[in-house]
Amino acid sequence: MSKTFYVTTPIYYINSDPHIGSAYTTIVADVVARYKRMMGYDTFFLTGTDEHGQHVLNSARAAKKDPKVFSDELSRRFVDLWKGLEISNDAFVRTTDDYHVKTVQMFFQKMHDKGDIYIGKYEGWYCVNCETFWTDKDLDEDKVCPTCHRPLEHVEEENYFFRLSKYTEPLLKHFKEHPDFVEPDFRRNEMIRILEDGLEDISVSRTSFDWGVPVPFDPKHVVYVWFDALVNYVSAIGYGWNEEMFNKYWPADVHFIGKEINRFHSLVWPAMLMSMELPLPKKIFAHGWLTVNGEKISKSKGNAIDPRVLVKAYGMDAVKYYLLRDIQFGNDGNFSEDNLIVRINADLANDLGNLVRRTLSMISQNFDFLPNFSEIGAYDDELEKLTTETIKEYFKFMDEFNFTKALTNIWKLVKFGNKYIDLTEPWLMAHDDSKKARLATVLYNLSDLIRNVAIMLSPILVKTADNILKNMGQRFEGIETLGWHKTVPGVKITVGEPLFPRIDTKKWKKVINMTKEEDKKIEEKSQVTIDDFAKLDLRVARIVKAERIPKSEKLLKLILDVDGEERQIVAGIGKVYTPESLLGREIIIIYNLKPTKLMGIESNGMLLAAKDSDKLRILTVDGQIDTGAKIS
Repeated sequence: MSKTFYVTTPIYYINSDPHIGSAYTTIVADVVARYKRMMGYDTFFLTGTDEHGQHVLNSARAAKKDPKVFSDELSRRFVDLWKGLEISNDAFVRTTDDYHVKTVQMFFQKMHDKGDIYIGKYEGWYCVNCETFWTDKDLDEDKVCPTCHRPLEHVEEENYFFRLSKYTEPLLKHFKEHPDFVEPDFRRNEMIRILEDGLEDISVSRTSFDWGVPVPFDPKHVVYVWFDALVNYVSAIGYGWNEEMFNKYWPADVHFIGKEINRFHSLVWPAMLMSMELPLPKKIFAHGWLTVNGEKISKSKGNAIDPRVLVKAYGMDAVKYYLLRDIQFGNDGNFSEDNLIVRINADLANDLGNLVRRTLSMISQNFDFLPNFSEIGAYDDELEKLTTETIKEYFKFMDEFNFTKALTNIWKLVKFGNKYIDLTEPWLMAHDDSKKARLATVLYNLSDLIRNVAIMLSPILVKTADNILKNMGQRFEGIETLGWHKTVPGVKITVGEPLFPRIDTKKWKKVINMTKEEDKKIEEKSQVTIDDFAKLDLRVARIVKAERIPKSEKLLKLILDVDGEERQIVAGIGKVYTPESLLGREIIIIYNLKPTKLMGIESNGMLLAAKDSDKLRILTVDGQIDTGAKIS
């Protein structure tokens, strides 16, 4: 029976905008899948899209589209993204797929039949953006979502509930018996603290909208989007419709997820599996978030960049190398374009590129074919020892998902390869016929080092490794070909073009243009005087009516009371605030702003709001004050 390996990413919410931060999980999972295939595992790599829920329905309605048509369009973005990033997933699951819907209903029915799902009434807070329920003990006084920091909606509706509390002790027992079930360890400890406080039953259905999987025995309910989404890990590999495939790959070897959804994956999902009497996944790895150039990823900062733009500028191999070399997987990390360029020039162009080109050029100049070793000399034992040790450490670190250490060790070998050239001075031996045999050995040893490096790098630098092996006339024919002196001699080699041309930083135009320094310059240029400020007439206004503007997802039309005067403005806050949540609020507006039209509707003034990344808050006054009061 062949070895199997099942790796997943969370399915991506179709309402989210793909950027380098959100793509990070899938890029890493792709590296692991390629590594396991290289190791001879029958590997199944799953990703997909999460397409149900209130947020998707609201967005579809704003776009005046059927939610399924809307989902089809947005899901395609992720299919195209993974294709553009050369992701090697074996399947792409959509929560609107028929087989998935049937599996979700099977879960819900069986858990209900077991008594683990019961009818009740939910009253509490809900984040439409994250599709997450929150209790008062989770929240501060401002009642905003702890994850996305958007205002929450107070919800009262009949729901079905999952007896999550029933599985507190079984989960604690599992965590104790499987200390590596959740990694890194500080993420595991977070989950254990939640378990020690005791789990509460959770709502697993909604009745206020109908865009979701219908509850099989009560179709006025739809299954809660997170319950629905988690089931994808088993639905995609055949649970309920292909028993042979399911038994082959389940339990999953690793779920790669972002830290913000750790609670769902490490507590709720295992409890659901326990209820279904199914094996739990072997590992859940919750990694940290990426910032870009030291700042939160945000469209307004110009750093929420489509990773395909980075790949177009720098190449997929270079981007992956940088992500895995510079950012310790599991922790929060910063994506710096400047550091990416440094890695390309120093590591890829100078260290690896020069080693390969120097070696292949000397072979081409001195031999018709790749030579064989024949005369062992100084430094060869040191090179052999380092190669063997590097391969051993490579397996260890890759199996631990410690990509930074794996690459650091490989680069020690690459650097020693360049040092080995300087120590042996093959260019001098080339002019002495008596040293031809020794020259052949040195160049063979260098070729062997490069071949081993290329194989170890192949899950990460996919095209580069393949290019190196082809130019050397070598093929990867199983992991047993990794090792000292397994290079096939006597084959024709090709020098080829430089692997990574150096980037001239003085002439190069970076992709991510907004940096902290540039932000500071903008702030300095934008300084205003007290006279400039005096030109603004800022006043308090009360929102008396609010409604969405057709064909716009974010624009709201607001009718304001300003000291008895009725005034209309248009505000781009519809993605964060619902019209109902704004009624009665006292806000601050620019009263004397020149009127303008937005989507054909006149706006006579502007409300003030603060924005940080995806968070947006309208500015209000502290306590009661008459409308029309001036801000001074």
